[in-house]
Amino acid sequence: MKNIGFFKTDILVPKENLEKWSTIACDQFTSDLKYWEDVKKITRGYSSAYNIIFPEAYLGKIDFNKKIGEINLEMKKYLKNDIFEEYKDSILYIERTLLDGSIRKGLVGALDLEEYNFNVGADSLIRATEGTVLDRLPPRVKVREKAIVEMPHILVLIDDEKKEVLEYFSDEKEKMKKIYSFNLMKEGGHIEGFLLREEHIKIIENKLLKLIDKEYFDKKYNLKDIKPFLFAMGDGNHSLATAKECYEKLKNELGEEKGRDSLARFALVEINNLHDDSLKFQGIHRLVFNVDENHFMRKLEEFCLEKRKSQYSCQNIILVKDKQKIKMEIKNPKHNLAVGSVQIFLEDYLEKFGGEIDYIHGDEEIVQLSKNGKIGIMLESIKKSELFKSILLNGVLPKKTFSMGEAREKRYYLEARKIK
Repeated sequence: MKNIGFFKTDILVPKENLEKWSTIACDQFTSDLKYWEDVKKITRGYSSAYNIIFPEAYLGKIDFNKKIGEINLEMKKYLKNDIFEEYKDSILYIERTLLDGSIRKGLVGALDLEEYNFNVGADSLIRATEGTVLDRLPPRVKVREKAIVEMPHILVLIDDEKKEVLEYFSDEKEKMKKIYSFNLMKEGGHIEGFLLREEHIKIIENKLLKLIDKEYFDKKYNLKDIKPFLFAMGDGNHSLATAKECYEKLKNELGEEKGRDSLARFALVEINNLHDDSLKFQGIHRLVFNVDENHFMRKLEEFCLEKRKSQYSCQNIILVKDKQKIKMEIKNPKHNLAVGSVQIFLEDYLEKFGGEIDYIHGDEEIVQLSKNGKIGIMLESIKKSELFKSILLNGVLPKKTFSMGEAREKRYYLEARKIK
């Protein structure tokens, strides 16, 4: 499957207690320590993904280096104690039933990091969808660089409006071996996983190749002289960027040839169809704190009303303070997207006056957090049907532009893979 950058790999799945094992992505509920304390209680005494990840809610609150050492030891212990069933040279088809009853279909396999570039303007087969926050990479690199296994919370998108790839396997699942079926903790819904047969994997390759046929691609996006790309990051952009950073570092240490032959060349991911009915794009909200509230709000209002030349139409945002919502309008936007205009204001404000910002998934979460001196800004998302063409025309989107679903709908850590 060289031409599509997606490969079979050796996939590890715990043999038992999957309900205790599988936990939400580390970058969720970053301002909600109670969520993670609940997970800690639920998983106490069990083998769990919780013990080999670093929830970012704890950044700056616990000894980071000590925790990384504990994570690495726990990984070795899990492999030594043989807690995993290993599925050699495999791809999994999975179905995640969300709380609203919708079903998200996915394929779990390995992406080739040689085909991935997260830099702005990259023409690689696998592309970032939004700006990578470089200062978020070092902590994750620290977690990964000595890790011996990886677990994905990465969701990668294909633009298959005809629904011919993943939806095909939905009809075939009864012919596959089911390897897990269980309820995810803390309202995560239900998940089932199936092992694809060799003939299924060949079908995947053929169907994905059609999506990047040059003639088909040019006609689909009404563009010419554009290099086709197959995969766009959905969730987990920084995790895949971290894997890329660690891989490039390894190549520098081992040499190009040995590096390319290493397990670290690949990253375990889940592939979803952009047009899956269960995938709902939502804006990622901003939570601002450690600022003078009145000063911040006054400056934001001045920004919204500022008279300047703009080629863009007015943009709506919602300010949240003490759980109350206040509608605001940016009269002369600096960016074609509201999220871009707000990000320009925030970065300028924080540089001049100080303060901190967190990126919050979920409407309910931002409202609950916007109190006691913390101010929220609620933002709408882009239309998902415009995603691939926007990347082709403009490169990556502004930092933290969109999220796929509510926080509890994010990918849970489940499958694992050796990377050393």
